[in-house]
Amino acid sequence: MQQEAGARGEDLEVWIDQDLCTGDGICAQYAPEVFELDIDGLAYVKSPQDELLQDRGATTPVPLPLLTDVIDSAKECPGECIHVRRVSDSVEVYGPDAG
Repeated sequence: MQQEAGARGEDLEVWIDQDLCTGDGICAQYAPEVFELDIDGLAYVKSPQDELLQDRGATTPVPLPLLTDVIDSAKECPGECIHVRRVSDSVEVYGPDAG
């Protein structure tokens, strides 16, 4: 049921709550195009231009070909800090606050 959000072609974005990040790097293993560990040992999202976005609450679009990898990252993250939400209404569809 949750997987329908991206499957319907809705634009999704992802952000990481660094306060909860455990630095395991699972997200960067699943989707290195979207996530990266910084020198502080925490994970951050990257812009479509491959820039590390270090501002608190920074979001980046979820590329459709990487949707499954990003969802798996959110599911497997031990810190439960990866949030995937719809751009249209900011409703979280994957992650700790998903309904």
